[in-house]
Amino acid sequence: MTETAEIDRVVFHEVTADRWPDFERLFECRGGPKACWCMVWRATPEEAKHTDGVSRKAAMAKRIAAGTMVGLLGYLDEEPVAWCSVAPRSTYRRLVDDGSLDEGIWSIACFFVVRRLRGQGITQRIIAAATDFARSRGASIVEAYPVDPESPSYRFMGFVPTFEAAGFCEVGRAGTRRHVFQLRLA
Repeated sequence: MTETAEIDRVVFHEVTADRWPDFERLFECRGGPKACWCMVWRATPEEAKHTDGVSRKAAMAKRIAAGTMVGLLGYLDEEPVAWCSVAPRSTYRRLVDDGSLDEGIWSIACFFVVRRLRGQGITQRIIAAATDFARSRGASIVEAYPVDPESPSYRFMGFVPTFEAAGFCEVGRAGTRRHVFQLRLA
């Protein structure tokens, strides 16, 4: 099988309590985001005081056990190989400071893909899966915060050209590096 065929076989599932072991396995794999646990944009003020991986892992585990939507895992056969943080914007701390209401807006905040599958277009598949997931849960807008390809930081949030290719349109900026892109679903 070619690598492209592998990417075509990746399927996506919501992270739920029963998928915690797979989530943990992916985040703790070599090169995985085990220091962040995708809590940077989710942490409450109290949680933000604890920036170590152990505390962040515990905070994420608590959310998942409580049934809070946090995102999707991508599987190749039975192996977790990709992550996308996609959830109602209200479940994150403010990703944009434009005073807009969160109702109906879902955010794609970050990605992680195992090294062997990177650079082959899998992010487009992840964005499509995240958009379909948000739509199925009633979202009217999906929002993302990508950076320019040459950005030295926030690269885990994706790149502007990838979201443009997926039909998203720029609606503003969040800080100096992050663009705000939206896709209207309704």
